Amino acid sequence: MSMAIKRNTDRPQRKWWNQRRKEGVIGWIFLAPEAIGIIILAIFPLIFSLFLSFTDWNLVNGFEGMKWVGFDNFTRLAEDSKFLKALQNNIFFTAITVPVGLIAAMIMAVIIHTKAYAKDLFKVLFFIPYICSTVAVAAVWAALYHPSSGPINRFLMQIGLEHPPKWLVDSHYAIIAIMVIAIWQALGYQMIIFMAGLTQISEDLYEAADIDGANGIQKFWFITMPLLAPTTLFLTITTIISSFKVFDLIKFLTDGGPNDASTVIVYRIYEEGFINFNMGYASAMSWILFLLVILVTSVTWIFQAKEKRA
Repeated sequence: MSMAIKRNTDRPQRKWWNQRRKEGVIGWIFLAPEAIGIIILAIFPLIFSLFLSFTDWNLVNGFEGMKWVGFDNFTRLAEDSKFLKALQNNIFFTAITVPVGLIAAMIMAVIIHTKAYAKDLFKVLFFIPYICSTVAVAAVWAALYHPSSGPINRFLMQIGLEHPPKWLVDSHYAIIAIMVIAIWQALGYQMIIFMAGLTQISEDLYEAADIDGANGIQKFWFITMPLLAPTTLFLTITTIISSFKVFDLIKFLTDGGPNDASTVIVYRIYEEGFINFNMGYASAMSWILFLLVILVTSVTWIFQAKEKRA
């Protein structure tokens, strides 16, 4: 008995401030600036905007002019014709640019990956519009879309179209013209992501398909598209989010016009928040946009998960 007690007393006691805890504290010290930045620049503005969405606050009046209005801002949105028009334009913009852009990028990625020799050159050329300043891109397209002296309308007149569209100043074509630019600008980025996914597909699958007598379309439909599903899901979600955030092209090219034909939700948030200074109403719009993006991306994610299980 005495021997057991002696062995227990001889065992060294563990220190609370050991090497493992020291390393943990050092790790938290390195993470602290990033964590503080996220709290200040992301989490706090998110919570504060949610609070503002239930208030009537004009930024000019200061905090003293803030009034609690509950859900009045959200009920007002349901009757706001400009907001409903912006929502309609946003849905139309997303419904066209996302599938058209992804299909075009996938086809071009497959062609360049399988047929082109200077693949790296094509990657650089198509990626340049994506990394260029959106204002510079918009300025170039504004010149191309000019109703009388622009190259696009001059070409249309030369092939026999006497009255070509006025594009950015026509309420029927303004949003379509911006959609073309958005698809063109994002095409290089999407194409490069698809090409990265194509490199992960084994060539043995295509060789086996050749032995079975499959043509190019069949190989694309039954091999390429299913194996690119994770890449397609990633690009679908990111492109949907980007399409709902479109602002700079519209601000520079049309300023939401003509007659609100190209107004989207982010532009309406800008108008109410930074022109009219109605921060409460603008915050309510922001949360509707946030919830809409979550809803659309969640539906996309669930649909993709069902496809995998099937």
